[in-house]
Amino acid sequence: MANEQATSTKIHYISSCVVRPSSHNKEAETELAWRQRLIHLTPWDLRLLSVDYIQKGILLPKPPTPVIPRLISSLSLVLDHFYPLAGRLATINHDTTPPSLSVAIECNDEGAQLIHAAATDITTADILTPRFIPSIIKSFFPLNGAINHDGHSLPLLAVQVTELADGVFVGCALNHVVADGTSFWHFLNSWSEISRTGVPQISRPPMLDRWFQESCSPPIHLPVYKREDFIKVCPSSHLSEAFFHFSAQTIAKLKLRANMEMSTDRISSLQALLAFVWRSVLRAQRLPPNEKTSYRVTVNYRPRLDPPLPEEYFGSTAMGVPTSTASAGAVLDRGLGWAASLLNQMVASQTNDMIRNWLESWTRNPTFLCVKEAKVGTVVTGSSPRFDVYGNDFGWGRPIAVRSGAANKLNGKISVFPGSEEGSTALDVCLSSQAMRLLLQDKEFMENVM
Repeated sequence: MANEQATSTKIHYISSCVVRPSSHNKEAETELAWRQRLIHLTPWDLRLLSVDYIQKGILLPKPPTPVIPRLISSLSLVLDHFYPLAGRLATINHDTTPPSLSVAIECNDEGAQLIHAAATDITTADILTPRFIPSIIKSFFPLNGAINHDGHSLPLLAVQVTELADGVFVGCALNHVVADGTSFWHFLNSWSEISRTGVPQISRPPMLDRWFQESCSPPIHLPVYKREDFIKVCPSSHLSEAFFHFSAQTIAKLKLRANMEMSTDRISSLQALLAFVWRSVLRAQRLPPNEKTSYRVTVNYRPRLDPPLPEEYFGSTAMGVPTSTASAGAVLDRGLGWAASLLNQMVASQTNDMIRNWLESWTRNPTFLCVKEAKVGTVVTGSSPRFDVYGNDFGWGRPIAVRSGAANKLNGKISVFPGSEEGSTALDVCLSSQAMRLLLQDKEFMENVM
């Protein structure tokens, strides 16, 4: 009943405003001139021009007083530190042979967008209780349907604050060319810090200069293209989306089991959990034993470079990297440890030399990622349980839950979040309706879900 109510309720949009950096930290005209500059984009950034914005949001308790003025003022203050988010993308044409162009962030203070909305018939229980994620959640996010290339005209950051009956949902859409998941949560952590403390300084200032290796110096020249080259219309699919929690104790047991099966101690908690989910999804998809399958996991390259980049590096360094291809029969028959070892080997292969070789190769032959209908048997994981989701207290209480929007969703997509309980992990799983029904009937899978 709660799910049906959440689905049928409509959003009431109250207001929308442009939020610009406050100029609080500008000490001289020279700093203002420095801020009004171009930030050239790296191959990691540019390859994402044709995919959707990041859409992540948090459910917060109901504040005792109206919070829109507070959120607007604190957003303005945090944009002093993250001022590229107030800019737009810019394309620069180069008089080369053959003609080429480059794409950069123009830090012009055009501003981010903040939307105030209400869905006062919705309660926090309507979001938390159903196993299936209510479709109304998609309406809690701005810029639905936008791709990163649209950041030439659309805000690079848009926030929708939706008041519920007994809570508030803060949904953010952030251009994925400008930032990855690590940078997204760094920004949100910093915004909540300023809102909570009222102090314009932040504990972890971002590193805004993009990193380029010597052989890939900016600007990166791209072949001339038309905007239409980035618009990929994919056939609509009927997906079911559900949320699952795994306790710290369950994950520890899976890790122990995987390592014992392979006589090793190298398999991590996350690798064991994802291998368990991979096997469960394959059973639900009813793949023939000889059907090929792989698992694509997002890897953060900051600590893998030599020398490493700091976690405060603001940009995109995350890459989705697939395991070696295996048959569905092998993944299911050879056990949890064998599947987890494929994930472990893939992560271990992401070395400094491999990363640098990829960057140089991409510069010579640019290709652009397109999120399209995934082949059945391909599982894709984004986000991370290491992100500080529940530290985002804006001044009236820590988050109750985290949810993602409609962006970049496809059959076999799994988004990983920290759970609300210490050491637990939550998964947002997208599958075909039939596969989801079978997953929910899978005894081994459901016995491990909280």
